[in-house]
Amino acid sequence: MTATDRPLLILIAGPYRSGTDGDPGAMAANLARLEAAAWPVFAAGHVPMIGEWVALPVLRSAGAGPTDPLADEVLHPAADRLLAHCDAVLRLPGASAGADQDVATAHRRGLPVYHDVTELPHRTALEREEAA
Repeated sequence: MTATDRPLLILIAGPYRSGTDGDPGAMAANLARLEAAAWPVFAAGHVPMIGEWVALPVLRSAGAGPTDPLADEVLHPAADRLLAHCDAVLRLPGASAGADQDVATAHRRGLPVYHDVTELPHRTALEREEAA
């Protein structure tokens, strides 16, 4: 674990629709697993981001949901657009073409990819206070 002098915007990537066969309960459980990583990212002094936090409201505003054909035009592109602003990716376990795509995009853009929250650079309390 290294230290950093500023908060990083970290995309949390992992399964959302993968392996759910469109079951809303299974997708909700996957989203809950993604969101469970938000606190450790935040506690390390960073800003957690999940692509679905952006994509799902976009879909709803278009009158669609995660199993609608429009989802393919929103979910992955939303994550790709977010990655243009992110400093790193935290890849959670589980099969996911979308998360694998996020990792590939991060590598192409030279962004670090972490596989466990313990790998994230930490900001000390003093660094957080000095930045405020």
